[in-house]
Amino acid sequence: VSIAKLWKSKGAKRLHVVDLDGAFSGTNINKDIIKNICAMVDIPVEVGGGIRNMDKIKESFDIGATYVILGTIAFNNPEIVKKAIDKYGSEKIIVAVDAKDGKVAISGWKDITSIEVSELVNKLKEIGVQEILYTDISRDGMLAGPDFAGLKKLSECGMRIIASGGVKTIDDLAKLKKYEKYGVFAAIVGSALYTDDFKLEDAIEKIE
Repeated sequence: VSIAKLWKSKGAKRLHVVDLDGAFSGTNINKDIIKNICAMVDIPVEVGGGIRNMDKIKESFDIGATYVILGTIAFNNPEIVKKAIDKYGSEKIIVAVDAKDGKVAISGWKDITSIEVSELVNKLKEIGVQEILYTDISRDGMLAGPDFAGLKKLSECGMRIIASGGVKTIDDLAKLKKYEKYGVFAAIVGSALYTDDFKLEDAIEKIE
């Protein structure tokens, strides 16, 4: 909660919170912590990790999530994604599309499928998904720079895209800003926030 408050104080407009334990176990283990985060900051919070049925989706909204991120369920049971969109609205449901070498990864990145990212994204569009969170898992946490080629290819789907994975510098964000024409409207910054090379307030000032 203290970290969430810190980033809010430095100008964060939205928080990205993932229950990594939940992503692997399929249950939202850290529900109480996430509830406290949502209660203690007055900015939108998107929540994901282990949310794989309608009850868990409802629970996530009930504890304060502004947006709910669905991942594995979108691959295994897209009908639930459609139900969630019908109930809560497409603007509230974000689908996480995780990829490695152009193939979809699921179950907390443990399993790499044979399905192409573009194939999954087109199916998601058919059921009403409007916003995806795209992560190149080979870059996540590695500070290796975003997957610009993958993002450009995704632009063909005509959805709103949150770019995730690889952001190291403010220059990376500046480059992503140029991808707005491809549908990229936001970027997630994770590991870089905890290095000396990246200051959130400087990034916000430069990008905005």
